[in-house]
Amino acid sequence: MKGVSLSLTDFSGVGEATWVGLENYKTIFADAKYTKVLTNTFIYGFVVVVFQNGIGLMFAAFLNELPGVRNFLRTALLVPSMLSLVIAGYIWQYLYAPMGGGINELLAMIGLSNLQSVWLGDSSIALFSVAGVHVWMFVGYSTAIFLAGYAGISTELRDAARIDGVSPFKRFLHLDIPLLAPAITVNITLATIGTLKSFEFPYIMTLGGPDNATMTMGLKIFLLLFQEFKFGMAAALSVLMILAVAIVAMVQNSYLRSREDRL
Repeated sequence: MKGVSLSLTDFSGVGEATWVGLENYKTIFADAKYTKVLTNTFIYGFVVVVFQNGIGLMFAAFLNELPGVRNFLRTALLVPSMLSLVIAGYIWQYLYAPMGGGINELLAMIGLSNLQSVWLGDSSIALFSVAGVHVWMFVGYSTAIFLAGYAGISTELRDAARIDGVSPFKRFLHLDIPLLAPAITVNITLATIGTLKSFEFPYIMTLGGPDNATMTMGLKIFLLLFQEFKFGMAAALSVLMILAVAIVAMVQNSYLRSREDRL
């Protein structure tokens, strides 16, 4: 409640807060700068959730067929998540560097120089570049949860499908995915909550640039507090972020749970 009341004021952190009512909220929805922040946040969240869980599901399906190396490879996938977010951000900032960066140098080595880019300096791809780092860091978590889901699938069902001549792809599509519904629900919910409030990678790698292309709600709140000293506006954006996370998570969870019941 303190945050909600603060969001209805104009307060710089010192002195008396001035009551402004809903002006902060009106500014957020009327100012293109803030609507871009909201748009960036949802695009960032969508990209991370889709690719983190999609890649994690593919890794889990692959590792489930290789019990001999499953534990080793699963541990390897979790290594990125053990790094500090700050260290990971700076490492990838170097890899994305337009001159001498690892990615552009690798593309040149394999004859794909035409694909080289200013990954963090091009407003059309910067947000996706930062999202890619988020996916890289946490895809191991999604894989581990999917593997736990695979452990709960009866081996008799999979063996029966093999005996009936069901192809691996059809077995994955019509047997594995329906039975992995609880793991899918958990992964999507956790990834959604984590990404909608994320600010670390955009802050470390781009500081929201170029031209606010990577500015997310979490990062904007941080900058409003500690650089612009607009506590009331930061509180208003925080309230909206909490509401967005709660609403999206509840709608997702409700749909995914109902899907589990139908399956």
